[in-house]
Amino acid sequence: MSSSYLPATTESLDQAQEAKRPSEAISILYHILENPSSSSEALRIKEKAISNLSDLLREENRAEELRSLLTQLRPFFSLIPKAKTAKIVRCIIDAVAKIPGTSGLQISLCKEMVQWTRAEKRTFLRQRVEARLAALLMESKEYSEALALLSSLIKEVRRLDDKLLLVDIELLESKLHFSLRNLPKAKAALTAARTAANAIYVPPDQQGTIDLQSGILHAEEKDYKTAYSYFYEAFEAFNTLEDPRAIYSLKYMLLCKIMVNQADDVTGILSSAKVGLQYQGPEVDAMKAVAHAHAQRSLKLFETALRDFRAQLEEDPIVHRHLSSLYDTLLEQNLCRLIEPFSRVEIAHIAELIELPVDHVEKKLSQMILDKKFAGTLDQGAGCLIIFNDSKPDAIYAATLETISNIGKVVDSLYVRSAKIMA
Repeated sequence: MSSSYLPATTESLDQAQEAKRPSEAISILYHILENPSSSSEALRIKEKAISNLSDLLREENRAEELRSLLTQLRPFFSLIPKAKTAKIVRCIIDAVAKIPGTSGLQISLCKEMVQWTRAEKRTFLRQRVEARLAALLMESKEYSEALALLSSLIKEVRRLDDKLLLVDIELLESKLHFSLRNLPKAKAALTAARTAANAIYVPPDQQGTIDLQSGILHAEEKDYKTAYSYFYEAFEAFNTLEDPRAIYSLKYMLLCKIMVNQADDVTGILSSAKVGLQYQGPEVDAMKAVAHAHAQRSLKLFETALRDFRAQLEEDPIVHRHLSSLYDTLLEQNLCRLIEPFSRVEIAHIAELIELPVDHVEKKLSQMILDKKFAGTLDQGAGCLIIFNDSKPDAIYAATLETISNIGKVVDSLYVRSAKIMA
């Protein structure tokens, strides 16, 4: 980059837009930023140049240059209002985030900006960058560092009573505690986020995020009907905004229907005018396959769905957790139905009927016996399952125990009365 600069005018911006190659446009925009003029018009042109430059660098996947751009712009930030500085910093960080494989760079960039904002005493910007840093640390599974950062940030924001930022941070804390499997604290943080949100106007996308998190927590507590209503509200919000998270809300809605044994409703939801052809793809196909397997009570179809849609089912932690429970329930129901006619049966025969590996079936049967799902034992030497007849308890025993208990009470009462007479 040469030492010469271009005038900060709209003509220079037009020159950058008319450049044939992105590298030429980037070079022109850098030269505009080198202009030492600090007039109001020059500052306005430079702001536009920064916006265009960050977009071009993002399109060219030049993340390191975006990082160095933030450092180069620090003298410029002293010439413009703090609100505009905050907007530019967030835009550049967002641009870096849109480049794949830059999570490590984003974390280091946010840490650098936090140090700079502390030195410059820019509290408003620092709090927002720290919130972004906490979210990045959570995505990187650095939970302890993220939790420590959020704890101090929440105390500070509560003192300042910045409700909008507080909603974001409390929501982030709820997600963090949920990732750590601490459901009570996740619910408490979500309640705090809702309380703060009720006091202000919350943008629709943020309200959708709150509803989505509410649905996830209710589903975790097996309250699938309430979870469905929250997922539906989130879907409505995201669908209106054309937010890509709408497909995940729809996916979790379908999951709730499957978990409450209403798999037949999945087809109805997907054929509605609102969903229609707009939300077709692997996420929806995965849930349709699971719903079909559940409706048919077929473990083979269920395993085929898990194998064919591994990315959509196994790698989604929320779906995977609930489908694991559903798979176990289906397996137990199928095994109980198969062994019902027998008093003694080979494990290999059951495995053949259910179309699963012998060792997998044997392990599940032993678990069911220990859980007292049925009475029986495994004869591993002969490779057989021996089922015992359920001995129904005789009602006379309970009646006898009750009679003896009543007689004991009568005797105690007579003893007390005789003691009083003798006294």
